Amino acid sequence: MGKETCLPTMTSSPGRARIEPTKQFSDAQLVQECLRGKEAAWSSLIAKYKHLIFSIPVRYGFAEDDSADIFQSVCMDLLTELPSLREPNALAGWLIQVTRNKCFHRKQAQIGNRVEEVDDLDAYAAPGEPEGVVLQVQQEQILREALSSLSPRCQNLMEMLFFEVPARPYEEAARDLELALGSIGFIRKRCLDKLRAQLGNMGYQRT
Repeated sequence: MGKETCLPTMTSSPGRARIEPTKQFSDAQLVQECLRGKEAAWSSLIAKYKHLIFSIPVRYGFAEDDSADIFQSVCMDLLTELPSLREPNALAGWLIQVTRNKCFHRKQAQIGNRVEEVDDLDAYAAPGEPEGVVLQVQQEQILREALSSLSPRCQNLMEMLFFEVPARPYEEAARDLELALGSIGFIRKRCLDKLRAQLGNMGYQRT
């Protein structure tokens, strides 16, 4: 498992990127497969959490290069600590804690001891960010996981209609998904109902 597998994939036009179909595995299953040396499992684990990890230094106002360094360092810690993880299904919380600690130490190095505790990092959140960066990051991760639990068609439709900027017109979405234009509204509602139910089951809170 090489260092390059930690790096997030960047695309020239992310607004038009379709979500690839995903098969759901628990973190415990992914960790177990990683420990067996399965490269695909490591790639899946990083793909699942790369946005969570990378978003934390960005929200704390770090430049892109610093954020990428922190991301890379967290990935290497994860690779090192995998054999000793006691609760793989609590991995998201572990990653948030490790990433915040690295942000804390880097911010201390940048501005000195004005940052005395990890919780003081909230003072350096990006302008306009809501209070409670950690809660915001956690909820966004829940949203990502809920979306990934939908069918590939629903994943792609939600991406096109709600996450692309600007949103994909119905005509274009219908063409790309090979659907009848008149069915888009019905499928959209059904996908949203499934997403809302999944978010409710996962304890999602709108922030």
